[in-house]
Amino acid sequence: MKTILILILSTCFLITASAQDADNILNRVERNMSSDNRIFESSMIIHGNRVSRIITSRTYAVGDKQSFTEYLSPAREQGTKMLKLENQLWIYSPSTDRTIQISGHMLRQSLMGSDLSYEDMMDDRKITEIYDSKVVGTETIDGRNTWILELTAKVSDVAYHTRKMWIDTERYVPLREELFAKSGQLLKRTTLSEVNQIDGRWFPMKVVYKDVLKQGLGTEFIIISVKFNQSIPDHIFTKAALKQ
Repeated sequence: MKTILILILSTCFLITASAQDADNILNRVERNMSSDNRIFESSMIIHGNRVSRIITSRTYAVGDKQSFTEYLSPAREQGTKMLKLENQLWIYSPSTDRTIQISGHMLRQSLMGSDLSYEDMMDDRKITEIYDSKVVGTETIDGRNTWILELTAKVSDVAYHTRKMWIDTERYVPLREELFAKSGQLLKRTTLSEVNQIDGRWFPMKVVYKDVLKQGLGTEFIIISVKFNQSIPDHIFTKAALKQ
């Protein structure tokens, strides 16, 4: 009897999830995850096979078009700066006093030896603009009910042709994601946790990335502090700011 009841409840939950429009779910997610602008400090912990490295940075971002990151530590990376304007990316290195543009195949390279690529850092477009989506199931993760969404690219200029996302049904934040090539090969996994309520939105403060094609134990990206909808001077988003 207990087993039958569980099956009935599971079926009811799945029917409810299927009735949800996937785009509406993703729009709710976007309202949590995106903002007009933000300023945040973060720590990126890169776990290699033998040693781990910690890199801290401060980032200013406006929508999905502009971002400026300054690396604060360790000393080897201190003063390195990264500027994104639309679909262009520049990096300034204080050791060489040079600014280079990252483009083409270089965007697929690892960011400072992490499990993230420059391409991962570039694409902040709204998910509903570049993917078709549908609800394909449900699952409980760490005690949280989630909808499982399958996303298929409807534009060609994306790093991942297919994505699978587990969305918290109450807080509307992703808790897990798998990223696939057009061939169907799994490329990366991410897990999101430490979800806090900040300025009326739910926001994950920790993301773990794992490039499944790369050795190592993954990369942790931890938000130390974040402020939304701040006043950010326009001059920050200029190439001149890279050398200041």
